[in-house]
Amino acid sequence: MTQRRAVLALLSAASLPCLPSARAAEPLRVTVPRLSPSSQEHATYFPQLLRLALEKTRASDGPFEIKTYEQTMSGARQLAELKNNGAIDLVWDGSNAKREAELLPVRFSLLRELNDYRVFLIRKGDQTRFQAVRTLADLSQFTAGAGDNWPSTTVLRANGLPVVTSIGYEQLFAMLAARRFDYMPRGVYEAWYEQRQHSGLVIEQTLFLHYSVPFYFFTSRDNPALADRIERGLRAALADGSFDRLFRSIPSFKRSLDEIHAGKRRVLELQLPPN
Repeated sequence: MTQRRAVLALLSAASLPCLPSARAAEPLRVTVPRLSPSSQEHATYFPQLLRLALEKTRASDGPFEIKTYEQTMSGARQLAELKNNGAIDLVWDGSNAKREAELLPVRFSLLRELNDYRVFLIRKGDQTRFQAVRTLADLSQFTAGAGDNWPSTTVLRANGLPVVTSIGYEQLFAMLAARRFDYMPRGVYEAWYEQRQHSGLVIEQTLFLHYSVPFYFFTSRDNPALADRIERGLRAALADGSFDRLFRSIPSFKRSLDEIHAGKRRVLELQLPPN
């Protein structure tokens, strides 16, 4: 009987779940913002890049699931939710000192140099007004429009450029059309799409604003493990070429790089404000 009990005990133990292994197999769950129906064609790049980074660390860090939050949120609400450990675990956005103090940046530039150059959306018929702009002093005679919480707004003001702001992204286009301001600085990759959606606007043909605003993934400051995993995955993707392949697969990115490197526009340099 003693031998039989020993055998039964072994069989019973073998049938129990291995709790440490079960915990190790539990997938990492990451909730990301839902893209709005009006999102630009390049917007899916960021969820694709997140998935690529997590795939690159699957062998070392385990499985994962990416969940999209059920409702769309404004940019300001996304940042607030992340800061307060709310409904989402990650955002992608331009960086500034305030954002980096409140959130945890994954220090890998998602857009390379694309986020460093701005063209202007202007009203049809206004191109001649900008032809004579040679310096920032010339440009300061015009008023820019920008989002209230955009990192670029702080940069523009720090360089002496007047700015009118709005908390609503779509409202800015109506404000430009209504002459509330004169131009709207946008990334090259953004401007082509936005111009097609707003027939009364055109892209100014002669100028670039240049300043470096890195575009990062951000996590909550309470989630450094997620930030670390994403950064390791991004660097692995850069090393094996898969980051470049994904980047080049976005048509607006390739076209924007061609425009930046064409050398046909006058470049006005902006200085970043001190932290």
